[in-house]
Amino acid sequence: MTIYRCTAAAAGVLFALVVSACGGSDSPGTNPSGGGGGGGGGGTGTIAATITITAAGVSPKNVTVTPGSRVTFVNNDSRPHEMNSDPHPQHTDCPEINVGFISAGQSGTTQNLNTVRTCGFHDHNQPGVTSLEGTIRIQ
Repeated sequence: MTIYRCTAAAAGVLFALVVSACGGSDSPGTNPSGGGGGGGGGGTGTIAATITITAAGVSPKNVTVTPGSRVTFVNNDSRPHEMNSDPHPQHTDCPEINVGFISAGQSGTTQNLNTVRTCGFHDHNQPGVTSLEGTIRIQ
């Protein structure tokens, strides 16, 4: 019986350690993917636009911002989204947009958008869903 109690206690401690190591932060601006998802690096540019994600898609689909500013994606859908630059799957046109994985109820912010251009974006996990596509014009 003593071995059983020790094993159960050890399993409980191990479980607690694993859960605490995987916890992360629930605050907006977290970024498990390293590509954005919140802070994303790239400086402290002003948030010039917010794009909201819902089950119906993104809104607004097109925004215009000034060079050096940033855009926040707010996920008001019940499922996660992974917002990235076109083209799929390379995401190379405007890497500053690659905010990556955004959990339901969370947000992700681009890096500073410094280069004057027009950048397309999409949900990496649903690349053919046009309601989850849009553009960010930097001018």
